[in-house]
Amino acid sequence: MEWLTARSRAGSRPYARTCARGGSGLDAAVDGVDAIVHCATTPRGGDGTAAGHLIEAARRAGVPHLVHISIVGVDRVPLGYYRVERQVEQMIEESGLGWTILRTTQFHALVLRFLAAAARLPVLPLPAGVRLQSIDTGEVADRLAELAVAGPAGRVPEMGGPEVRELPDLARAYLRATGKRRPLMPVPLAGKAYAGYRRGGHLTPGQAVGRTTFEEFLTERCRRRPR
Repeated sequence: MEWLTARSRAGSRPYARTCARGGSGLDAAVDGVDAIVHCATTPRGGDGTAAGHLIEAARRAGVPHLVHISIVGVDRVPLGYYRVERQVEQMIEESGLGWTILRTTQFHALVLRFLAAAARLPVLPLPAGVRLQSIDTGEVADRLAELAVAGPAGRVPEMGGPEVRELPDLARAYLRATGKRRPLMPVPLAGKAYAGYRRGGHLTPGQAVGRTTFEEFLTERCRRRPR
């Protein structure tokens, strides 16, 4: 079976355009495929437009299966980016295509980027009272490949990381792995999105199916880092 991750194949062929631009390049990228795995996204905006272009191209090509990765809590945490991602889900659900949607929790790599950026300061500020359930991207990729081959399944069970962790615990793990020393500073925030995170709307403890812990991810990342 030939299957397509829209960002990688559409972005790597010399004739192709991105999903955001649409056009003949995108049509060529999806022509003849049996399934599209749609992972393209950006917090800078435009995901709805990009998804619309991809859906239309898939319709024209007669692609029988569109797999989309989404985020746990897009319908529970009132964050602007999440609202857009929920709209993309609805577009796919109403597209007339065969579809599968997998929601996952935040990736270990995203948590690492957040902590690394925060650790540039003399103290490490953290949103107070927030827990995370991060997951390894390789495990998510394996699951997406399984879903692409299996055929349209609608909304499948969520995929969460192996542990629900307090954010300070993850920060201390990061500091140990990198040899840095920073005092942690909890910072209470305001707003409905922050309240949604404090309530755990982005967590799925009943679907803690991930295997790789954040510490194991850090160990592997540090091992691969050039010396």
